[in-house]
Amino acid sequence: MISLFPPLQSIPLLWLQIGSVAVWLSLILLVAWVVSHFADANSEIIRKIVHIGSGHVILLAWWLDIPASLGITAAILASAVTLLSYWLPILPGINSVGRQSLGTFFYAVSIGILIACFWYLQQPQYAALGIMVMAWGDGLAALIGQRFGQHKYKVLGAEKSWEGSLTMCLVSLMIILLILIGVQGNFWQTWVISVVVAVVATGLESFSFLGVDNLTVPLGSAALAFMLVQLIFS
Repeated sequence: MISLFPPLQSIPLLWLQIGSVAVWLSLILLVAWVVSHFADANSEIIRKIVHIGSGHVILLAWWLDIPASLGITAAILASAVTLLSYWLPILPGINSVGRQSLGTFFYAVSIGILIACFWYLQQPQYAALGIMVMAWGDGLAALIGQRFGQHKYKVLGAEKSWEGSLTMCLVSLMIILLILIGVQGNFWQTWVISVVVAVVATGLESFSFLGVDNLTVPLGSAALAFMLVQLIFS
């Protein structure tokens, strides 16, 4: 059985891994601060900068082979901080006190769940797939939808646009293809799986009541991609 905890001899490497993630997150927060103070950007743009940028920690965790215990612990701490920020001004640029969405909290939770599941299965690419679909797909869909969305529709009271949903689908497809082709190879089955997962992710993103799509999109995308690959390529 795979241990979730790193051996003692890997402690220096562990600090390098922690430092790399810390530097990346600091850079994202710095960019968000600069944009908010010098580019006169609205709060939604600031949130999306952090939303997209912070999602890349899953790539660092994958590429640097960060232990599951570290990723899960960080996700728990991030979940606690984001949950408190809805009542206390901890993250004023990201969450407003009393904001009617738990999206940031669900985002952190989804990272922890995906690391716990796919690090154990030694298939971290699916955790990266789920989070990156959420980071780039949902992030750009929101920005494009708000700026260019002319054709609106509603799902459970949440207003969406077909322009934003199309962006979500196309961006998700590109991300899924990049990851699955890199791991499975450029086969027609890989394209079919990618199209199916991208369409399902787009459907899940349309149900965004209280920000629950930040949980359903990454978990659903990762789980579906994993199951389809196991079914088709096994």
